[in-house]
Amino acid sequence: MKSTMSGLNHQVDPPELSSLIVDADHVDVKTIEASVTLREFVAGALAWEPRWMTLLFRARAVLAGLLRLRNPAIPAGPGLTAEEIPFTPGHTVWFFTVFAAAEDRYLVLEAADTHLTGYLAVVIEPTRLGRSRFRVITVVRYHRWTGPLYFTVVRPFHHLVVRTAAKAGARGSH
Repeated sequence: MKSTMSGLNHQVDPPELSSLIVDADHVDVKTIEASVTLREFVAGALAWEPRWMTLLFRARAVLAGLLRLRNPAIPAGPGLTAEEIPFTPGHTVWFFTVFAAAEDRYLVLEAADTHLTGYLAVVIEPTRLGRSRFRVITVVRYHRWTGPLYFTVVRPFHHLVVRTAAKAGARGSH
């Protein structure tokens, strides 16, 4: 898996996603290739929930409570099948809301709270030999002083969670 940190001027294809990068406080992109559909990738990534990640979310709940965030606890993963992944803006999946989507091209999910708004975009691109390249893009915009404080604490774990969830997504939904 390839991981890149992107500057604020990074160009994102498809162009519909470029507006997310403008004025972002943090952007990172992780890339992986697989032989699954976009829906299978997203379902596999969101359904992946090892015990250590459950423990990280419990620790996050303590931090979120101290910072008086609206949503201190994150519920258990959705366990959705590929066919159940919503592509309609406004629909929810896990603790995300579908922000934008184009079937077989990209899915952008949003999670907003008092401290920050985070976007998780998954973009699929065809490659040779019937495989696809998936770019998992995280965009964060801070609100208030608690945004940078919170994200500084969770950032190392964020990279670990996104990287390993992308690997699970590459295996597809089961």
